[in-house]
Amino acid sequence: MKIYNTMTREKQEFVPIKPGEVKMYSCGPTVYDYFHIGNARPFIIFDTMRRYLEYMGYKVTFVQNFTDIDDKMINRANKEGITVKELGERFIAEYFKDAEALGIRKATIHPKATENIDAIIDVVKSLEEKGYAYNVNGNVYFRTRKFDEYGKLSHQPLEELEAGARIDVTDDKEDAMDFALWKAQKPGEPAWESPWGMGRPGWHIECSAMVNKFLGASIDIHSGGKDLIFPHHENEIAQSECANGCGFANYWMHNGYININNQKMSKSLGNFFTIRDITEKYKPEVVRFFMLSAHYRSPVNFSDELMQQAQSAMERVYTCIDNLKFLLTAAKDRDLYDSEMELTDALKRAKQRFCDAMDDDLNTADAISAIFDIVSAANKTLSQEGDNARSIIEATLSQIHEIGDVLGLFEEKEETSVDAEIEALIEKRNEARKNKDWAEADRIRDELKARNIILKDTPMGVKWSYAE
Repeated sequence: MKIYNTMTREKQEFVPIKPGEVKMYSCGPTVYDYFHIGNARPFIIFDTMRRYLEYMGYKVTFVQNFTDIDDKMINRANKEGITVKELGERFIAEYFKDAEALGIRKATIHPKATENIDAIIDVVKSLEEKGYAYNVNGNVYFRTRKFDEYGKLSHQPLEELEAGARIDVTDDKEDAMDFALWKAQKPGEPAWESPWGMGRPGWHIECSAMVNKFLGASIDIHSGGKDLIFPHHENEIAQSECANGCGFANYWMHNGYININNQKMSKSLGNFFTIRDITEKYKPEVVRFFMLSAHYRSPVNFSDELMQQAQSAMERVYTCIDNLKFLLTAAKDRDLYDSEMELTDALKRAKQRFCDAMDDDLNTADAISAIFDIVSAANKTLSQEGDNARSIIEATLSQIHEIGDVLGLFEEKEETSVDAEIEALIEKRNEARKNKDWAEADRIRDELKARNIILKDTPMGVKWSYAE
C-alpha cells in the first residue's frame, strides 16, 4: 500500500514500525456542538482507512481524542449556565449517535483531555526541563525558534509562517510565534493544579500527550483535516519530538476541504450544516457514500444535486442486492454454466480492482467503482426466470458485502417487523387468489398500495418494493 505523506509530499510505500501492527491517531472533535459536514469528512475517511488496514490483516490501535476543554466550550457552557463537564458529556454522547449513523466505528481508545491532565503536565515539564518551554505568570509557552525543523510539515520557513499566521501576541511571550502549552486560570474558568499554578492545557499539547500515553513516542499514521496542518500538527511535531528526542509520526494524512455549492462553508454565508441538518433530508449512509465518492485529498463540493446523484447510485446497488436475494428463493444447487463462470471471473477482477484502488493512497472513488462492476456483471448474467446456480448468487452477494463492509456501505440490515408483516399480507393475497377470492386479493393489494408498496408478479412469485 502507498500513502501520500504530507511530510514528504509524495506517495510512499507503507511500512509499519512493527510488522503486522499499526498505531494510528486521528484528531477528534471539540465537543461544544454537533459536528458539521466538514468534520464528518475526516471521521469517515480515516474510519475507512482503519477498516481497510484491518481488512488487510493488520492489528490496528486507533486513537481519536475528544477536546473537552477550550475557550469555545467555556463560552458556551457559561452561556447555557452549565458546567464545561456537563456540556462535554452531552456532546460526546451526541457525537457517538451521529458517528454510528454514519457507519463510523468507535476508536480503540477515545481519550478526553480532562481525563489526561497528568500526562499533559508530564510532557510540559519535560519540555521546560530541556529548555524548550518557559513559564511566565503561570502561562507556559513553547520556544518555537528553538526547534530548528519547525515548519517541516507545512513546508514553509518560520518567517513565512509568522507573516501569514494569526498570532496571539501577548506581552509575556518571548517571541510572537511561541504558543501556549499551559494556560493560567482566569476568573470563572475550570482549572487543575500544576507546577505553574492553577490552569488548563493548551489545545496542541493534549494530542502530543495522548499519543505518547496510548500509542508511544513514535506512531505509524497521524491524520486529520488539511486545516490542521498549521498550526496544530506543526506544533504537535515540535512538542513531541523535542520532548521525546525521536520522530513523531511516519506518515501524515490530510483530507481536503469541503465547499457548499462551490462556496467555502461559513456561518456568515448561511451555508453551515451539521450532520443533524443534512440527515433530516438524506440517509446518513448517503452522506458516507458521497464522502467516499471522491479522493480524500481532493476538495469536495457539497450540493443537493450531488447528494441526489449519490442517493441514486446507492439505490442501484441496493436494487441489485434485493434482486439477488429474491433470485436465491428459486436458485438451483447445480454446477455453473459458462456465463456464470464469466461472472465468477468478473467478481475476481472487481476484488482486485478494489484492492488496487485502496492500495493507491486510499482511492475510495475507484474502489466504489468495483462494486458497480459487480452490479453490471450480475445484471447481465443472472436470469430473472429462476434458472440460476445458488453458489454464484451467494458469491455475488458475498463480494458486494465484503467490499461494502470495508467502505462502511451496503451492510446487511436485519429484517424488520414491517417487512414480516408485508410478507404475511402477500401470502394471504396468494391464498386468496388460489381460492379465487378475487375481492379479498384486490383488497389486500389496495391496502399495500395505500402503504406505498408495489407488487410485481414474476415467474418465481410475487416481488414487492416501496414506491419511489
